[in-house]
Amino acid sequence: MPASAGERDLRELFGQSIAVFVSLAGPKHLVDTANPAFFAAIGKDPAHTGIPLAELVPELPEHGVLAVLDQVYRTGEPHTSHAVPVLLGAHKVRSSFDFSYEPLHDDEGSVTGIRLIGVETTQLEHAHRLMAEQRALVEQIARQAPLAEVLDGMARAIEDLAPEQVLVSVLLADPDGRHLRHGAAPSLPDFYNEAIDGIATGEGVGSCGTAAHRREPVIVTDIGTDPFWDDFRELAGRAQLAACWSTPILARDSTLLGTFAMYHRSPRAPQDSDLALARVFADTAGLAIERHHIEQAKATAEAQAEAARQELATALRVENRLRTEAEQRAEAAAELSARMHSAAAALVAVPRPEQCELGGSAGCGEPAEIKVADSWGDAAWGCPDHVEHALLNVSSVFIANEDLGGLAAYRNR
Repeated sequence: MPASAGERDLRELFGQSIAVFVSLAGPKHLVDTANPAFFAAIGKDPAHTGIPLAELVPELPEHGVLAVLDQVYRTGEPHTSHAVPVLLGAHKVRSSFDFSYEPLHDDEGSVTGIRLIGVETTQLEHAHRLMAEQRALVEQIARQAPLAEVLDGMARAIEDLAPEQVLVSVLLADPDGRHLRHGAAPSLPDFYNEAIDGIATGEGVGSCGTAAHRREPVIVTDIGTDPFWDDFRELAGRAQLAACWSTPILARDSTLLGTFAMYHRSPRAPQDSDLALARVFADTAGLAIERHHIEQAKATAEAQAEAARQELATALRVENRLRTEAEQRAEAAAELSARMHSAAAALVAVPRPEQCELGGSAGCGEPAEIKVADSWGDAAWGCPDHVEHALLNVSSVFIANEDLGGLAAYRNR
Protein backbone atom coordinates (compact mmCIF):
# COMPACT_ATOMS: atom_id res chain seq x y z
CA MET A 1 0.00 0.00 0.00
CA PRO A 2 1.46 3.43 -0.94
CA ALA A 3 2.52 5.57 2.01
CA SER A 4 0.35 8.59 2.79
CA ALA A 5 1.72 12.12 2.56
CA GLY A 6 1.83 12.31 6.36
CA GLU A 7 3.78 9.06 6.62
CA ARG A 8 6.25 10.23 3.98
CA ASP A 9 6.78 13.49 5.88
CA LEU A 10 7.46 11.61 9.12
CA ARG A 11 9.89 9.33 7.29
CA GLU A 12 11.75 12.37 5.97
CA LEU A 13 11.79 13.97 9.41
CA PHE A 14 13.04 10.86 11.20
CA GLY A 15 15.35 9.90 8.34
CA GLN A 16 17.47 6.81 8.01
CA SER A 17 20.38 6.32 10.36
CA ILE A 18 23.90 6.25 8.89
CA ALA A 19 26.20 3.58 10.32
CA VAL A 20 29.97 4.12 10.24
CA PHE A 21 32.52 1.39 10.88
CA VAL A 22 36.24 1.64 11.50
CA SER A 23 38.77 -0.90 12.74
CA LEU A 24 41.57 0.65 14.80
CA ALA A 25 44.94 -0.98 15.53
CA GLY A 26 47.31 -0.57 18.44
CA PRO A 27 47.39 1.91 21.32
CA LYS A 28 47.59 4.84 18.88
CA HIS A 29 44.33 3.71 17.26
CA LEU A 30 45.63 3.60 13.69
CA VAL A 31 42.90 3.44 11.05
CA ASP A 32 43.12 -0.06 9.62
CA THR A 33 39.91 -0.52 7.66
CA ALA A 34 36.69 1.48 7.43
CA ASN A 35 33.51 1.58 5.40
CA PRO A 36 32.74 4.35 2.85
CA ALA A 37 30.24 5.97 5.27
CA PHE A 38 33.09 6.60 7.73
CA PHE A 39 35.24 8.42 5.17
CA ALA A 40 32.20 10.33 3.88
CA ALA A 41 31.37 11.44 7.41
CA ILE A 42 34.85 12.80 8.13
CA GLY A 43 35.24 14.29 4.65
CA LYS A 44 38.31 12.20 3.71
CA ASP A 45 39.02 9.73 0.92
CA PRO A 46 39.56 5.99 1.62
CA ALA A 47 43.33 6.36 1.09
CA HIS A 48 43.67 7.75 4.61
CA THR A 49 44.59 4.53 6.41
CA GLY A 50 47.47 3.79 8.72
CA ILE A 51 46.98 7.19 10.31
CA PRO A 52 46.02 7.67 13.98
CA LEU A 53 42.34 8.45 14.33
CA ALA A 54 43.18 11.54 16.45
CA GLU A 55 45.13 13.00 13.49
CA LEU A 56 42.46 12.09 10.97
CA VAL A 57 39.64 13.58 13.09
CA PRO A 58 41.24 16.21 15.38
CA GLU A 59 37.88 17.05 16.94
CA LEU A 60 37.45 13.66 18.61
CA PRO A 61 39.54 14.31 21.77
CA GLU A 62 37.38 17.23 22.85
CA HIS A 63 34.28 15.05 22.58
CA GLY A 64 35.76 12.33 24.80
CA VAL A 65 35.96 9.68 22.09
CA LEU A 66 39.73 9.30 22.32
CA ALA A 67 39.58 8.91 26.10
CA VAL A 68 37.04 6.09 25.75
CA LEU A 69 39.21 4.38 23.11
CA ASP A 70 42.16 4.47 25.51
CA GLN A 71 40.03 3.05 28.30
CA VAL A 72 38.66 0.18 26.19
CA TYR A 73 42.15 -0.65 24.88
CA ARG A 74 43.56 -0.64 28.42
CA THR A 75 40.77 -2.62 30.13
CA GLY A 76 39.56 -4.80 27.29
CA GLU A 77 35.97 -3.98 28.32
CA PRO A 78 33.47 -2.93 25.63
CA HIS A 79 31.73 0.41 26.00
CA THR A 80 28.69 2.22 24.59
CA SER A 81 28.16 5.99 24.36
CA HIS A 82 24.93 7.72 23.38
CA ALA A 83 24.26 11.06 21.68
CA VAL A 84 27.90 12.04 21.35
CA PRO A 85 28.16 15.43 19.58
CA VAL A 86 30.75 15.48 16.78
CA LEU A 87 31.74 18.15 14.25
CA LEU A 88 32.23 16.34 10.97
CA GLY A 89 33.16 17.11 7.37
CA ALA A 90 34.82 20.05 5.72
CA HIS A 91 32.06 22.39 6.91
CA LYS A 92 32.21 21.09 10.49
CA VAL A 93 28.56 20.14 10.63
CA ARG A 94 27.41 19.32 14.14
CA SER A 95 26.23 15.71 14.24
CA SER A 96 25.19 13.28 16.93
CA PHE A 97 26.27 9.60 17.18
CA ASP A 98 25.69 6.54 19.29
CA PHE A 99 29.08 4.76 19.51
CA SER A 100 29.86 1.14 20.28
CA TYR A 101 33.48 0.28 21.23
CA GLU A 102 34.44 -3.40 20.93
CA PRO A 103 37.98 -4.58 21.81
CA LEU A 104 39.82 -6.85 19.34
CA HIS A 105 41.96 -9.68 20.78
CA ASP A 106 44.75 -11.86 19.44
CA ASP A 107 44.95 -15.63 19.98
CA GLU A 108 46.44 -15.11 23.43
CA GLY A 109 43.65 -12.77 24.50
CA SER A 110 45.63 -9.56 24.40
CA VAL A 111 43.91 -6.43 23.09
CA THR A 112 45.28 -5.53 19.66
CA GLY A 113 42.81 -2.92 18.58
CA ILE A 114 39.23 -1.65 18.73
CA ARG A 115 36.26 -1.95 16.42
CA LEU A 116 34.33 1.33 16.52
CA ILE A 117 30.76 1.38 15.21
CA GLY A 118 28.83 4.64 15.13
CA VAL A 119 25.20 5.21 14.24
CA GLU A 120 24.28 8.79 13.43
CA THR A 121 21.21 9.94 15.35
CA THR A 122 21.30 13.64 14.45
CA GLN A 123 18.19 13.71 12.31
CA LEU A 124 16.36 11.35 14.63
CA GLU A 125 17.06 13.55 17.65
CA HIS A 126 16.01 16.69 15.81
CA ALA A 127 12.83 15.00 14.63
CA HIS A 128 11.98 13.81 18.15
CA ARG A 129 12.50 17.31 19.53
CA LEU A 130 10.48 18.88 16.73
CA MET A 131 7.62 16.45 17.23
CA ALA A 132 7.70 17.16 20.97
CA GLU A 133 7.44 20.86 20.19
CA GLN A 134 4.54 20.13 17.84
CA ARG A 135 2.71 18.20 20.56
CA ALA A 136 3.22 21.14 22.92
CA LEU A 137 1.79 23.49 20.29
CA VAL A 138 -1.25 21.25 19.78
CA GLU A 139 -1.82 21.28 23.54
CA GLN A 140 -1.65 25.09 23.46
CA ILE A 141 -4.24 25.13 20.68
CA ALA A 142 -6.49 22.80 22.67
CA ARG A 143 -6.20 25.17 25.66
CA GLN A 144 -7.27 28.02 23.34
CA ALA A 145 -4.06 29.97 23.83
CA PRO A 146 -3.95 33.26 21.86
CA LEU A 147 -3.10 32.73 18.19
CA ALA A 148 -0.14 35.15 18.29
CA GLU A 149 1.35 33.21 21.22
CA VAL A 150 1.01 29.84 19.43
CA LEU A 151 2.49 31.08 16.14
CA ASP A 152 5.35 32.91 17.85
CA GLY A 153 6.18 29.82 19.91
CA MET A 154 6.09 27.63 16.81
CA ALA A 155 8.45 29.95 14.91
CA ARG A 156 10.94 30.10 17.78
CA ALA A 157 10.88 26.31 18.26
CA ILE A 158 11.74 25.65 14.61
CA GLU A 159 14.48 28.29 14.64
CA ASP A 160 16.02 26.83 17.79
CA LEU A 161 15.93 23.21 16.65
CA ALA A 162 16.81 23.53 12.96
CA PRO A 163 20.32 22.19 12.21
CA GLU A 164 21.08 25.26 10.09
CA GLN A 165 20.05 28.84 10.75
CA VAL A 166 16.53 29.54 9.59
CA LEU A 167 14.18 32.49 10.15
CA VAL A 168 10.51 31.59 10.26
CA SER A 169 7.58 33.79 9.24
CA VAL A 170 3.82 33.19 9.33
CA LEU A 171 1.47 35.48 7.40
CA LEU A 172 -2.32 35.39 7.84
CA ALA A 173 -4.74 35.73 4.94
CA ASP A 174 -7.50 38.34 4.96
CA PRO A 175 -11.04 36.88 4.81
CA ASP A 176 -11.16 37.58 1.06
CA GLY A 177 -7.80 35.88 0.51
CA ARG A 178 -6.40 38.87 -1.39
CA HIS A 179 -3.86 40.12 1.15
CA LEU A 180 -1.52 38.67 3.76
CA ARG A 181 -1.07 40.15 7.23
CA HIS A 182 1.71 39.75 9.78
CA GLY A 183 1.21 36.74 12.04
CA ALA A 184 4.58 35.87 13.57
CA ALA A 185 8.24 36.42 12.67
CA PRO A 186 10.30 36.73 15.86
CA SER A 187 13.70 36.85 14.13
CA LEU A 188 12.96 39.05 11.13
CA PRO A 189 13.63 42.78 11.57
CA ASP A 190 10.65 45.01 12.37
CA PHE A 191 11.10 47.14 9.25
CA TYR A 192 10.82 44.01 7.11
CA ASN A 193 7.68 42.74 8.88
CA GLU A 194 6.06 46.16 8.58
CA ALA A 195 6.91 46.41 4.86
CA ILE A 196 5.35 43.07 3.90
CA ASP A 197 2.33 43.39 6.21
CA GLY A 198 -0.65 43.57 3.85
CA ILE A 199 1.08 42.39 0.65
CA ALA A 200 -1.23 41.16 -2.08
CA THR A 201 -1.55 37.53 -3.07
CA GLY A 202 -0.68 37.01 -6.71
CA GLU A 203 1.70 35.52 -9.22
CA GLY A 204 5.20 36.87 -8.81
CA VAL A 205 4.55 38.65 -5.49
CA GLY A 206 7.57 37.27 -3.67
CA SER A 207 7.57 33.69 -2.37
CA CYS A 208 4.60 34.08 -0.01
CA GLY A 209 2.27 36.05 -2.29
CA THR A 210 2.89 33.54 -5.07
CA ALA A 211 2.47 30.48 -2.79
CA ALA A 212 -0.83 31.90 -1.51
CA HIS A 213 -2.00 32.53 -5.08
CA ARG A 214 -0.98 29.13 -6.40
CA ARG A 215 -2.03 27.20 -3.27
CA GLU A 216 1.25 25.26 -3.51
CA PRO A 217 4.81 25.61 -2.14
CA VAL A 218 7.11 28.13 -3.82
CA ILE A 219 10.85 27.59 -3.43
CA VAL A 220 13.14 30.55 -4.11
CA THR A 221 16.73 29.42 -3.63
CA ASP A 222 18.33 32.78 -4.53
CA ILE A 223 16.42 35.98 -3.85
CA GLY A 224 19.14 37.95 -5.61
CA THR A 225 18.23 36.52 -9.02
CA ASP A 226 14.66 35.23 -8.80
CA PRO A 227 12.11 37.40 -10.70
CA PHE A 228 9.47 36.79 -8.01
CA TRP A 229 11.51 39.10 -5.78
CA ASP A 230 12.02 41.97 -8.23
CA ASP A 231 9.81 44.31 -6.17
CA PHE A 232 11.24 43.17 -2.81
CA ARG A 233 14.91 42.50 -3.59
CA GLU A 234 16.20 45.74 -2.07
CA LEU A 235 14.09 45.16 1.07
CA ALA A 236 15.38 41.57 1.38
CA GLY A 237 18.94 42.83 0.95
CA ARG A 238 18.52 45.25 3.84
CA ALA A 239 17.25 42.34 5.98
CA GLN A 240 20.14 40.10 4.80
CA LEU A 241 17.80 37.46 3.37
CA ALA A 242 19.02 35.31 0.50
CA ALA A 243 16.51 32.44 0.16
CA CYS A 244 12.84 31.94 1.00
CA TRP A 245 10.74 28.78 0.87
CA SER A 246 7.03 29.44 1.36
CA THR A 247 4.25 26.91 1.95
CA PRO A 248 0.55 27.88 1.82
CA ILE A 249 -1.49 27.22 4.96
CA LEU A 250 -4.84 25.78 3.92
CA ALA A 251 -8.00 24.94 5.85
CA ARG A 252 -9.59 21.51 5.58
CA ASP A 253 -11.89 22.87 2.86
CA SER A 254 -8.83 24.31 0.99
CA THR A 255 -9.60 27.89 2.03
CA LEU A 256 -6.44 30.00 2.23
CA LEU A 257 -5.46 30.70 5.84
CA GLY A 258 -1.97 32.13 5.31
CA THR A 259 1.62 31.15 4.49
CA PHE A 260 4.49 29.52 6.38
CA ALA A 261 7.93 30.72 5.23
CA MET A 262 11.49 29.68 6.02
CA TYR A 263 14.17 32.30 5.24
CA HIS A 264 17.93 31.74 4.98
CA ARG A 265 20.91 34.08 5.12
CA SER A 266 22.57 32.47 2.08
CA PRO A 267 21.20 30.97 -1.16
CA ARG A 268 20.03 27.46 -0.45
CA ALA A 269 17.87 24.71 -1.93
CA PRO A 270 15.76 22.63 0.47
CA GLN A 271 16.25 18.95 1.19
CA ASP A 272 13.31 16.56 1.43
CA SER A 273 13.47 16.81 5.23
CA ASP A 274 13.15 20.62 4.99
CA LEU A 275 10.02 20.32 2.85
CA ALA A 276 8.56 17.71 5.22
CA LEU A 277 9.24 20.02 8.16
CA ALA A 278 7.49 22.90 6.38
CA ARG A 279 4.43 20.76 5.60
CA VAL A 280 4.14 19.41 9.17
CA PHE A 281 4.31 22.83 10.79
CA ALA A 282 2.14 24.47 8.11
CA ASP A 283 -0.53 21.93 9.09
CA THR A 284 0.00 22.80 12.77
CA ALA A 285 -0.31 26.50 12.00
CA GLY A 286 -3.47 25.76 10.00
CA LEU A 287 -4.98 23.99 13.01
CA ALA A 288 -4.22 27.01 15.21
CA ILE A 289 -5.60 29.52 12.69
CA GLU A 290 -8.78 27.51 12.06
CA ARG A 291 -9.35 27.22 15.81
CA HIS A 292 -8.84 30.99 16.11
CA HIS A 293 -11.40 31.64 13.35
CA ILE A 294 -13.91 29.36 15.08
CA GLU A 295 -13.43 31.18 18.38
CA GLN A 296 -13.77 34.55 16.63
CA ALA A 297 -16.98 33.46 14.90
CA LYS A 298 -18.32 32.14 18.21
CA ALA A 299 -17.51 35.42 19.99
CA THR A 300 -19.12 37.42 17.18
CA ALA A 301 -22.25 35.27 17.29
CA GLU A 302 -22.46 35.62 21.06
CA ALA A 303 -22.05 39.41 20.79
CA GLN A 304 -24.77 39.58 18.15
CA ALA A 305 -27.07 37.40 20.26
CA GLU A 306 -26.46 39.62 23.29
CA ALA A 307 -27.16 42.74 21.18
CA ALA A 308 -30.39 41.13 19.94
CA ARG A 309 -31.39 40.33 23.54
CA GLN A 310 -30.73 43.92 24.55
CA GLU A 311 -32.78 45.23 21.60
CA LEU A 312 -35.63 42.86 22.48
CA ALA A 313 -35.55 43.97 26.12
CA THR A 314 -35.63 47.62 25.00
CA ALA A 315 -38.54 46.92 22.63
CA LEU A 316 -40.45 45.17 25.41
CA ARG A 317 -39.87 48.11 27.76
CA VAL A 318 -41.13 50.55 25.09
CA GLU A 319 -44.10 48.31 24.36
CA ASN A 320 -44.98 48.16 28.05
CA ARG A 321 -44.67 51.93 28.35
CA LEU A 322 -46.87 52.51 25.29
CA ARG A 323 -49.41 49.99 26.54
CA THR A 324 -49.49 51.73 29.92
CA GLU A 325 -49.89 55.13 28.26
CA ALA A 326 -52.65 53.76 26.00
CA GLU A 327 -54.45 52.31 29.00
CA GLN A 328 -54.13 55.63 30.80
CA ARG A 329 -55.50 57.49 27.74
CA ALA A 330 -58.35 55.00 27.48
CA GLU A 331 -59.19 55.50 31.13
CA ALA A 332 -59.10 59.28 30.69
CA ALA A 333 -61.30 59.06 27.57
CA ALA A 334 -63.77 56.82 29.40
CA GLU A 335 -63.88 59.26 32.30
CA LEU A 336 -64.43 62.20 29.92
CA SER A 337 -67.15 60.29 28.08
CA ALA A 338 -68.85 59.55 31.36
CA ARG A 339 -68.76 63.23 32.29
CA MET A 340 -70.18 64.20 28.89
CA HIS A 341 -73.01 61.71 29.21
CA SER A 342 -73.66 62.95 32.73
CA ALA A 343 -73.75 66.58 31.52
CA ALA A 344 -75.99 65.68 28.58
CA ALA A 345 -78.34 63.82 30.89
CA ALA A 346 -78.48 66.88 33.15
CA LEU A 347 -79.40 69.08 30.22
CA VAL A 348 -82.29 66.86 29.15
CA ALA A 349 -84.35 68.35 31.94
CA VAL A 350 -83.84 71.93 30.64
CA PRO A 351 -87.09 72.97 28.87
CA ARG A 352 -87.10 74.20 25.28
CA PRO A 353 -87.27 78.07 25.25
CA GLU A 354 -90.03 79.80 23.35
CA GLN A 355 -87.82 82.47 21.73
CA CYS A 356 -84.48 82.36 19.91
CA GLU A 357 -81.46 82.25 22.26
CA LEU A 358 -78.92 83.29 19.61
CA GLY A 359 -79.86 86.95 19.31
CA GLY A 360 -77.05 88.08 21.58
CA SER A 361 -77.42 91.28 23.64
CA ALA A 362 -80.00 92.69 21.23
CA GLY A 363 -82.15 89.65 21.73
CA CYS A 364 -84.44 87.99 19.19
CA GLY A 365 -88.19 87.56 19.45
CA GLU A 366 -88.45 84.89 16.78
CA PRO A 367 -89.64 81.43 17.88
CA ALA A 368 -86.92 78.91 18.82
CA GLU A 369 -87.22 76.24 16.14
CA ILE A 370 -83.74 74.60 15.73
CA LYS A 371 -81.22 73.33 18.28
CA VAL A 372 -77.46 73.61 17.57
CA ALA A 373 -74.37 72.43 19.51
CA ASP A 374 -70.55 72.58 19.32
CA SER A 375 -67.86 69.98 20.03
CA TRP A 376 -67.47 71.26 23.59
CA GLY A 377 -70.97 70.13 24.52
CA ASP A 378 -72.64 73.60 24.54
CA ALA A 379 -76.06 73.81 22.84
CA ALA A 380 -78.74 76.45 22.21
CA TRP A 381 -82.11 77.02 20.49
CA GLY A 382 -82.48 79.57 17.77
CA CYS A 383 -84.51 80.83 14.90
CA PRO A 384 -83.53 79.72 11.36
CA ASP A 385 -81.67 82.99 10.60
CA HIS A 386 -79.52 82.97 13.75
CA VAL A 387 -78.90 79.20 13.50
CA GLU A 388 -77.64 79.66 9.93
CA HIS A 389 -75.39 82.50 11.12
CA ALA A 390 -73.99 80.32 13.92
CA LEU A 391 -73.33 77.42 11.57
CA LEU A 392 -71.35 79.71 9.24
CA ASN A 393 -69.36 81.63 11.86
CA VAL A 394 -68.82 79.41 14.88
CA SER A 395 -66.23 76.59 14.62
CA SER A 396 -67.57 73.03 14.91
CA VAL A 397 -71.22 73.98 15.33
CA PHE A 398 -73.77 71.41 14.14
CA ILE A 399 -77.52 70.84 14.40
CA ALA A 400 -78.09 68.86 17.59
CA ASN A 401 -80.67 66.53 19.01
CA GLU A 402 -82.75 67.12 22.12
CA ASP A 403 -80.13 65.71 24.50
CA LEU A 404 -77.63 68.59 24.32
CA GLY A 405 -77.65 71.85 26.27
CA GLY A 406 -77.08 75.57 25.41
CA LEU A 407 -74.29 77.43 23.57
CA ALA A 408 -73.36 79.69 26.47
CA ALA A 409 -70.25 81.10 24.84
CA TYR A 410 -72.19 82.06 21.70
CA ARG A 411 -75.07 83.62 23.60
CA ASN A 412 -72.84 85.72 25.88
CA ARG A 413 -70.25 86.91 23.35
